[in-house]
Amino acid sequence: MDRNDGCSAGNYVTRVIGDPVELDACAWDALLERQPGGHACGPFMRHAYLLALHRSGSAVPQTGWTPHWVTLWRGNDLHAAAPLYLKTHSRGEYVFDWAWAHAYAEHGLAYYPKGVVAVPFTPVPGPRLLARDAAARQALVAALLRECAALELSSLHLLFASDTDIEASTDAGLMPRQTVQFHWRNTAPASGAVFGDFEHFLANLSQDKRKKIRQERRKVADAGVRFEWRRGADITDADWDFFYRCYARTYLEHGNPPYLSPGFFAAMGRHLPEHWLLFLARNAVGEPIACSLIALSDGSPSPVAAYGRYWGALERVDCLHFEACYHQPLQWCLEHGVQRFEGGAQGEHKMARALLPVRTRSAHWLAHPAFADAVERFLAREGEGMEHYVAHLESRSPFRATG
Repeated sequence: MDRNDGCSAGNYVTRVIGDPVELDACAWDALLERQPGGHACGPFMRHAYLLALHRSGSAVPQTGWTPHWVTLWRGNDLHAAAPLYLKTHSRGEYVFDWAWAHAYAEHGLAYYPKGVVAVPFTPVPGPRLLARDAAARQALVAALLRECAALELSSLHLLFASDTDIEASTDAGLMPRQTVQFHWRNTAPASGAVFGDFEHFLANLSQDKRKKIRQERRKVADAGVRFEWRRGADITDADWDFFYRCYARTYLEHGNPPYLSPGFFAAMGRHLPEHWLLFLARNAVGEPIACSLIALSDGSPSPVAAYGRYWGALERVDCLHFEACYHQPLQWCLEHGVQRFEGGAQGEHKMARALLPVRTRSAHWLAHPAFADAVERFLAREGEGMEHYVAHLESRSPFRATG
């Protein structure tokens, strides 16, 4: 559907896309490339990634994710776009608003459906408002708000967005919110020097953390487990199939079906292989027993960043999770000059592996004035608490003291 929208920067035509296949992939990806850091922000906002979520049945209306992408055009030129989804629940978002939904229900109001601008099931910070310039980005936020109002949605939520997106959103009246993730950086805090290898990295940790990691790695090695690294086209169809068995089992052991279908990962292997790295664990007799899958920011030999994503195991081995999800990826990052490793959502235990607290940001709009006021007060209190929490975490640095 098309709408003519007036704005201070000129006239745009707003088109709402109900199926990602309707939007030209090259136009979307070209717009992504124009964003700060867009050339190396991982596969997550690539058209092929979002399309795979839809075509595989992972992020579709039946699972509570209805695509309602908002795009701005001048003639045949795409000037701005955002992956808006109409949500009937809050699962798969990792910025938690369950209490807000509960408060609505207690007052006899419907919180769902709501609007979410996000990459489904993917708590990785990056661009969300794709725009040619600041004026187009501001017009895009305005168009998103108009769309939510027209659909009588309770709210709009922009999740894990870039600083540029948050600035545009807060200028438009959305309320900012901070959460914390844990990221590893390939620099020694004391000197700022890049780590030479895994031993150099360990040497910069406090004695107890260094000892703990060595003990964890030794337990896995003594159990006869060995790892293979496979990237891109070297990940075979059989590897993807084995990975999915492990991935699905992890979810089912926690009583939930997996968010992502086999078709999604098959699409990754076909269309975005350069963005994926698999760690395959074999037992003492050579049988595959576990694996972890991480994403890479770009297809170069030394990607800027790596992202911890999925893991699973068919056999229990003490400390295997830590080896597959942290020690092996960090060793690969060190050997390939990767600048940072993002550990995903939550998890203070990651600090013991030298992943340090990093603030991530979202922005929120609620249609109901009284609830908007209440949430604004809540976010102010939460923000103060978050500052104290981060300061407390930073005081527990795993790196050895200097001086």
